[in-house]
Amino acid sequence: MNADLEQTLALLECGPATFNALLRTLPDAWTLATESDASWSPRYVVGHLVYCEHGNWLERMEWILEHGESKPFEPLNREGGRERLKTTPLPALLDEFAEVRANKLAKLRAINLQPADLERKGKHPAFRTVTLGQLLATWAAHDMTHLHQVSRILAKQYDEAVGPWKQYLGVLHCDGHSVKD
Repeated sequence: MNADLEQTLALLECGPATFNALLRTLPDAWTLATESDASWSPRYVVGHLVYCEHGNWLERMEWILEHGESKPFEPLNREGGRERLKTTPLPALLDEFAEVRANKLAKLRAINLQPADLERKGKHPAFRTVTLGQLLATWAAHDMTHLHQVSRILAKQYDEAVGPWKQYLGVLHCDGHSVKD
């Protein structure tokens, strides 16, 4: 799918509700579980999503609109917000994710981007030239990457319990894909 703004917005709107439906009522044994010592828990994933909502997507879009390719935007600190996660309960993180996302999407709609705006170029610190359409598509795909990650983490907890059915459960054979945000 090309970077169609309405399609992208539709996917972005459902992200917080999807994570909420999957995680809100699960006990800590599920939401603090990981795939390995080096992986994130579902709770940490939600914290990461909140952190990204506060200073990444819409801010980078505004940067592209203001500076174009003249100045690269700041790199994302993937571990940002880690300290806050130690004291913020998962339901509060889910609520914050929903609230901040709704506010960001309202601001995005108020800007009234036109199809030509999606071709506007900016400078990523590592990738160099990127378009506004690519950034917005990445915002939506970022949610899906972390939904996939959370699904893997939860399924991994049943890795041995499923017995011989494991051969049919692709989620238990996936080692993940994300390297950077």
